[in-house]
Amino acid sequence: MLFFLLLSWVGQAFASDEKLQAMSEILAASKPSDWRTVSPENTLYMDLDRGRVVIELAPDFAPKHVENVKALARDRYWDGLAIIRTQDNYVVQWADPNSDNPEKKRPLKNGKATLAAEFDRKLDAKVPFNRLNEPDVYAREVGFSSGFPVARDAAENKMWMLHCYGAVGAGRDVSPDSGGGTELYAVIGHAPRHLDRNVTLVGRVIDGMEYLSASKRGPVPMGFYTNPVDRVSIKAFRLATDVPEKERTNFEVLRTDTPLFAKLVKSRKFRPEAWFFHHPQHIEVCNVPIPARIKH
Repeated sequence: MLFFLLLSWVGQAFASDEKLQAMSEILAASKPSDWRTVSPENTLYMDLDRGRVVIELAPDFAPKHVENVKALARDRYWDGLAIIRTQDNYVVQWADPNSDNPEKKRPLKNGKATLAAEFDRKLDAKVPFNRLNEPDVYAREVGFSSGFPVARDAAENKMWMLHCYGAVGAGRDVSPDSGGGTELYAVIGHAPRHLDRNVTLVGRVIDGMEYLSASKRGPVPMGFYTNPVDRVSIKAFRLATDVPEKERTNFEVLRTDTPLFAKLVKSRKFRPEAWFFHHPQHIEVCNVPIPARIKH
């Protein structure tokens, strides 16, 4: 009990050593150097009737899957396919509705149907890691790598991406190597961290999540639409580099390796806003926002 009282006192002292600002104030005071431009080469646009979903790819963590997704996008594999599944508090998934029908399923050109799993990768000093000084249930250490929530384990010499809200993964069957990117999903619910290191994550949605999370829920238990009318058609799925510049939406993401980001994390831990009566003094990695904005 004494330990927890001491921990609480230290947290309160830490919170009061300077005037904390709300996240909106911190972002308003940010400088151009606090942001990084998202490379068009690693940006995907999924255009729906309701709007555009923007995905940033993470080649540092799943290079083969990312290249395969790019090949599929260049082949316009997903154009005219659909969101086939929306499971409440879990995921939205898009794929070929006829994937189980050999006569009707869409043929592949340069993309591959399956790849060896890339659930994690070896530690590499060239891959940045900014540790979040908080305990985690699923991993020894958690933090951020160039804007992506990640975990690492020095004893295993491994690091991997996390299933936080907006994470995009490659669906698979029972075999670890049965996915490749032809079926993709985005997390729309509470972070399903039990999926970490069980599915290959290829990136995260940085804009347009509302167009996915607002999808009509499919029937239980898995959310697959039994009525084709409920599916959401994909108008176009493109790499930004394959879209004319005037039609692109260029983004920048808040850097996660700066004093400003550390200040933002601290603010979210202690919640200085007047509304808060209880100040948590802790934060989970998937509750740390990583803002993105249109670059003007």
